[in-house]
Amino acid sequence: MTEVPSPITGSVWKIMVENGASIGEGETIVILESMKMEIRVKSPHDGRVVEIRVKEGDSILEDDIVAVIE
Repeated sequence: MTEVPSPITGSVWKIMVENGASIGEGETIVILESMKMEIRVKSPHDGRVVEIRVKEGDSILEDDIVAVIE
């Protein structure tokens, strides 16, 4: 299993996938907002979303885990 960290400190603007969904390498998992910029957190490999660890509107720190992919 792979934990996917946030690359920045910001807030969760939009969650693009659901738990259990199949996902391809490079597909967007969540979109973060920081200083009016949108940052896409993408899947590092093909797999299945085991867990989304954030909710829309959450404030998160750099390196917080946003999702787990298997």
